Amino acid sequence: MLGTLLLVILILLLIGAFPAWPHSRSWGYAPSGTLGVVVIVVVVLVLMGTI
Repeated sequence: MLGTLLLVILILLLIGAFPAWPHSRSWGYAPSGTLGVVVIVVVVLVLMGTI
């Protein structure tokens, strides 16, 4: 249950960090790329049953 909730929250953060707005275009893909890596790690941990 905790892993699913964590995964949903991280996916929402990933969508929010996507550089689509004028003030965040200069950030590049670093925020969404970092959150993407975190989402992948959490998915792997959930599938392995660690979380």
